[in-house]
Amino acid sequence: MSREQARQLKRKTRQQRIRRKVAGTPERPRLNIFKSHKNFYLQIIDDHSGQTLAAASTLESDVKGKLAARGNLAAAKVVGNLVAQRSLAKGIKQVVFDRGGYKYHGAVKALAEAARESGLEF
Repeated sequence: MSREQARQLKRKTRQQRIRRKVAGTPERPRLNIFKSHKNFYLQIIDDHSGQTLAAASTLESDVKGKLAARGNLAAAKVVGNLVAQRSLAKGIKQVVFDRGGYKYHGAVKALAEAARESGLEF
């Protein structure tokens, strides 16, 4: 097993441990994060109905135009702000934060703080 495979396995283990404890309800859906080396993907999910209520990504055309790089702290802040605006437009103010197995540090922290500053509560 390579070093990268071991790192991915550790993240998957952390993610499964978190998902056992965190679930989204219709009143308080789950804010899920996935990040690759180049992009961020956010979804607000109602786990009871299995539906995505709002989503944002650095691959969207309006976000791509604003950023020079899509995998850094600036991109995380833009996407966190965007998902918060979309969820508030749909009447979702409170969410449960699912960090997806990533450490609450760096880009994940910047993304969460940007969503909080835009009006989401978690």
